[in-house]
Amino acid sequence: MASLLKFSAGLRAYSRSHQLLFRRTKVSNAAEFRAALVNVPPTEVTTLDSGLRVASEDSGSQTATVGLWIDAGSRYENDSNNGVAHFLEHMAFKGTAKRSQTDLELEVENMGAHLNAYTSREQTVFYAKCLSKDVPKAVEILSDIIQHSKLGEAEIERERGVILREMQEVESNLQEVVFDHLHATAYQGTPLGNTILGPTKNIQSIGKSDLQQYIDAHYKAPRIVLAAAGGVRHGDLVRLAEQALGKVSSSVDGKAAALAPCRFTGSEVRVRDDSLPLAHVAIAVEGCGWTDQDNVPLMVANTLIGAWDRSQGGGANNASKLAMASATDGLCHSFQSFNTCYKDTGLWGIYFVCDPLKCEDMLFNVQNEWMRLCTMVTEGEVERAKNLLKTNMLLQLDGTTPICEDIGRQMLCYNRRIPLHELEQRIDSVTAQNVRDVAMKYIFDRCPAVAAVGPVENLPDYVRIRSSMYWTRL
Repeated sequence: MASLLKFSAGLRAYSRSHQLLFRRTKVSNAAEFRAALVNVPPTEVTTLDSGLRVASEDSGSQTATVGLWIDAGSRYENDSNNGVAHFLEHMAFKGTAKRSQTDLELEVENMGAHLNAYTSREQTVFYAKCLSKDVPKAVEILSDIIQHSKLGEAEIERERGVILREMQEVESNLQEVVFDHLHATAYQGTPLGNTILGPTKNIQSIGKSDLQQYIDAHYKAPRIVLAAAGGVRHGDLVRLAEQALGKVSSSVDGKAAALAPCRFTGSEVRVRDDSLPLAHVAIAVEGCGWTDQDNVPLMVANTLIGAWDRSQGGGANNASKLAMASATDGLCHSFQSFNTCYKDTGLWGIYFVCDPLKCEDMLFNVQNEWMRLCTMVTEGEVERAKNLLKTNMLLQLDGTTPICEDIGRQMLCYNRRIPLHELEQRIDSVTAQNVRDVAMKYIFDRCPAVAAVGPVENLPDYVRIRSSMYWTRL
């Protein structure tokens, strides 16, 4: 008993002597602590004096992806220079004022890095994947490319042939062809209706002056984001940006940067070719822009329709009713729903590939499912779609390159990186009523845009397609 009392007294003495220590280490605000946890690693953002934004996420890995995201794409072109943004992307790796094409390729090769670029309708991207210790060199190379490209006449002529061959390859990819036709009819008469590669006559005539004019008009510091992910320290990246990109012009030509609204037109284009074995069809309504509050419910609705491919099996027991019907009734070979966003508009719809005489049956089932979204979708279906959407969202961020791409794109679209927990909360807050409301707003009784290529004789005419965009039994 005495020994027990001694132990108790000693414990009280120890407790008193260490009380201050416990007070000092106590977390005063549990909410702040949780917020710190969900934001690890955080996306740090710094805006330079020139207006150029630097955004990075440091995961501490041994590799990194660093790139320049530029708010300039084919939407900023007109009919006479359509294709210049993509042409410029091709010229980027053909030598600069201080590096020949050979020097550039050897330098990247010796680092063990990968240099790449792509052009979309609203953005142009140049990025490098490298070891984290080589990030300074990668930033220097990327800055050299966008500021001091040589744009030599011989290289321009050589790339002209390369782009024309690329156009032939794209024309053999029927999915690309259908989506180009879909944009052409949905946004006819506007820059969004043009293709990214441009027409053949433009490719044959674009010269150095056209390329330089596009750079001078659009490659401005406030329209550029230097994004990085992986083993990269934000402070070091900011210093690198100031050194390498400090001379990029900060004066933005308001006329060149202004985006004219692109009008959506319910219409169709059909390229009937009975020599093709399968029909390729896309149908879409006008969606919303990146920053619209309806975007997340539309993403959930898009996930509800889902995607299916006969070659992957399954379908008969799939939760997606359209996949079940496709598998059991042989409606199509594959289908894929999509929600393509731009700054102020978008395309929400479905693309499918089917046998020549299945177009009508498949389209009937698609539109039936769309009407069900507007009127009868259940909480259980929405819950499943939300879980699938969150899973897909996380799977797409596996690796430094997709994370870097996410940072760059979101900085241009939202002027910030939306934290994962915020996006998850937004998805979780969507209810079946929200889905029905946005479906009624964007789908019900709306004029769709239709693009079809192949043996599409069986596809109903536009008036019948339009009349199936509503139910009278509400």
